[in-house]
Amino acid sequence: MMTIQDIVKKRIMILDGAMGTMIQDYHLTEADFRGTRYKDKPGQMKGNNDMLNLTRPDVIREIHRKYLEAGADIIETNTFSSQRISQADYHLQDDCVEMVRVGTRMAREEADKFSTPEKPRFVAGSIGPTNKTCSLSPDVSNPAARDMTYDELYNAYCEQITPMVEEGADLLLIETIFDTLNAKCAIDAANKVMGEQGRKLPIMLSVTVSDLAGRTLSGQTLDAFLASVSEYDIFSVGLNCSFGAKQMKPFLASLAAKAPYYISAYPNAGLPNSMGLYDETAESMSPQIEELMDEGLVNIVGGCCGTDDEFIRQYNLLAQGKKPHVPQPRPKTMWLSGLELLDVTPEVRFVNVGERCNVAGSRKFLRLIKEKNYEEALTIARKQVENGALVVDVNMDDGLLDAKTEMVTFLNLIASEPDIAKVPIMIDTSNWDVAVAGLKCVQGKCIVNSISLKEGQEVFLQHARDIKRFGAAVVVMCFDEQGQATSYERRIEIAERAYHLLVDEVGMNPLDIIFDPNILAIATGMEEHDNYAVDFIRATGWIKRHLPGAHVSGGVSNLSFSFRGNNYIREAMHAVFLYHAIQKGMDFGIVNPATKVAYDDIPADQLSVIEDVVLNRRKGAAEDLIELAQRIKEEQDTRKAAAQGQPGAINTNAPEEEWRKGSVEERLKYALRKGVAEHLDHDLHEALHKFPHAVNIIEMPLMDGMNEVGKLFGEGKMFLPQVVKTARTMKQAVAILQPYIEAEKKEGSVKAGKIVLATVKGDVHDIGKNIVGVIMACNNYEVIDMGVMVPAEQIVKKVQEEHADMVGLSGLITPSLDEMVHVAEELNKAGLQVPIMIGGATTSELHVALKIAPVYGGVVAWMKDAAQNVLAAARMLNEQEMPRYAEELKEKYTQLRDDYAQEQQRIVSLDEARKNKLNLFENQDA
Repeated sequence: MMTIQDIVKKRIMILDGAMGTMIQDYHLTEADFRGTRYKDKPGQMKGNNDMLNLTRPDVIREIHRKYLEAGADIIETNTFSSQRISQADYHLQDDCVEMVRVGTRMAREEADKFSTPEKPRFVAGSIGPTNKTCSLSPDVSNPAARDMTYDELYNAYCEQITPMVEEGADLLLIETIFDTLNAKCAIDAANKVMGEQGRKLPIMLSVTVSDLAGRTLSGQTLDAFLASVSEYDIFSVGLNCSFGAKQMKPFLASLAAKAPYYISAYPNAGLPNSMGLYDETAESMSPQIEELMDEGLVNIVGGCCGTDDEFIRQYNLLAQGKKPHVPQPRPKTMWLSGLELLDVTPEVRFVNVGERCNVAGSRKFLRLIKEKNYEEALTIARKQVENGALVVDVNMDDGLLDAKTEMVTFLNLIASEPDIAKVPIMIDTSNWDVAVAGLKCVQGKCIVNSISLKEGQEVFLQHARDIKRFGAAVVVMCFDEQGQATSYERRIEIAERAYHLLVDEVGMNPLDIIFDPNILAIATGMEEHDNYAVDFIRATGWIKRHLPGAHVSGGVSNLSFSFRGNNYIREAMHAVFLYHAIQKGMDFGIVNPATKVAYDDIPADQLSVIEDVVLNRRKGAAEDLIELAQRIKEEQDTRKAAAQGQPGAINTNAPEEEWRKGSVEERLKYALRKGVAEHLDHDLHEALHKFPHAVNIIEMPLMDGMNEVGKLFGEGKMFLPQVVKTARTMKQAVAILQPYIEAEKKEGSVKAGKIVLATVKGDVHDIGKNIVGVIMACNNYEVIDMGVMVPAEQIVKKVQEEHADMVGLSGLITPSLDEMVHVAEELNKAGLQVPIMIGGATTSELHVALKIAPVYGGVVAWMKDAAQNVLAAARMLNEQEMPRYAEELKEKYTQLRDDYAQEQQRIVSLDEARKNKLNLFENQDA
């Protein structure tokens, strides 16, 4: 029988459609989800579709058969959430393995019934992203916190994937990826299980983008995602959920243009309409899917939310005779990534690795980490990126630090700073446990610095396999069992040996290997050191000629160690060294990106002396350089003393940032939009002299900034981590102003208001709600988060107990819409009229107008995105503004209801439309 690898090259394959949509058509009750086995289990079970594998297997089998009858080549197991992290909400952690085992076995049996030699049918084990993320913090006060660790997720995925492999799945489909770190963890677990089982299954990856800019929820671009997974053995990549085919197409084209994999697409039946339903039909979607096929963008096509077997039947017919997409060649350049791609093309020429986040090389950074002053430590990383660092090196190796804890904390903090996280990370450590801990924090494709042969070949290979396991690149130091290479000959000997071990035994991509042939100090007064720079440069040229694909790097500051204290000479030496080393092929370097001295800036007389030393052109050059350094140092001291003698003298070489020249209102708005807290204290105290009350600063310039953030986010010009970052900046601003607000009000701590948040009963999705909670808390609201699957009566009780000012209801699936109506009704019955904010992917302003607002006596407002909640809440809790806001909503809802009623009058039923169809052959002879 043909393998899927054979078929996918020849024709477009058909994946099945949505499972949830089909299950809804059966109108199952709570009793169906419980069965007899779970009838006494606490909580609500309806909505946990994976349970039906155990309680209503007949329904799941019938759905599989419908898709197979429609022509699906691949059916997915009903196991999207069958792991202990998602099932913890239902207290069913111990039932996960059975869910997967039964679910996979059913799909296998049904697929085999339809399989023929001409059209074999395949089973894809469905592996969802879980309802938690490894890359974002759930705690507004601690951006380094995580809901779960990599190891917890890894163990859960191993437990889920093992029965899939045992029960005969043909592929593993890691889908609806919103956080690349979660996906990398799933790939890691899949490879572990397949290795133990002695089976090699193709791995499919399917991403969901969350904004108009085409980024994942955790902030990565699709290009960055491709880099993150570029060194794994992947069968296909693609997109599902979020969008319909039309909206998905440009992002799909972007993947197809770069990915060296087959391409899959299974879009929703369009975007959800204002009622949370999907308007696209099989007939209306088919031309859009055919367009993807005709343009050669896809190899595998199916359906996500809102699709059923009729969609799949149509897609199967359309695919006949269509040519599949041809994957791109594997990249010939090195791909690294943070939130964005770094493609190390020849045009990049030199990758500047920022060196200042290194406790061994920066006393200031070490002090800040020891003091737990992470906010200022992050400014060091941010300034390096602003100054041109393409990679940020992070090193926590210090005897008085818990290096592993500090590495994890700082990398998690960087992940919350989009201005830093956009570039790749270099995890720099000599402790392998620290390196592995760091690798488990980074969703992008990072670099590990470093491994070497100094502990022998077996340890070297073990470390290299760990790096390949996490999909990272590596710096290889030129050390071996004999010690550090200091001569040209030893450098190239070690590099050649390490290269062949990595490429031939580990299977590492040569493009992911960076050699560090040891930049050592010159002009030390010892003659045997004088040729160190020359030997490094010669070794660089040899490596680039003889070890194809490999890169060369080094810690440039080591070169000038003898001249510490004289920054000008050090920077000039670095500039000369790099000028010559780059010409020979050095393409990475750990340097200070803020260096002010360029090769062309060095006066000719100074350049001659420095080049004599760096290139070891003559004896006595080091003494001349020492004399030059002393002369320059004396001149600098003289100028410094003169400047200190002048009152108010400042460093004229430090240009003021342009935005700092604006008014205090403009500066505060800019700081909020960019998430820059460095000048907040100064600017807010200046504003206190300008505004009559401290609270006016929040209501005016700060809220103006938040308004702009909301607008940019809605336009796709900002992405989620940036919004969260601005919210944290808002929180810092409020904290600075709080004492003044309290003093003015002559009372205790003042909160902007209290909000109860809950994902409604029947729904376990909480990521969006958690983000709202973070942003609200950052804006000085007291947030009471009730979690997921919360019944209406519990929400009512909590609002009463807490005397809440507002309620926020969240839901992602269509049944949540009805439950929100029920919550509003119950709040109304209890005599409560606190404002309700409604949010979630399926919600809409029209649904609020038609269904929720009419059953509730208070204000109900629809939130388009997380950035809008703060703006709405400010109006709701303002005594003067609230009546105007309520009247605006009333008028808007009335208009929406009227428009909807008129629209419904123009729309006839499908059956009636078919009766009225045009018959071209009517009254003609057959």
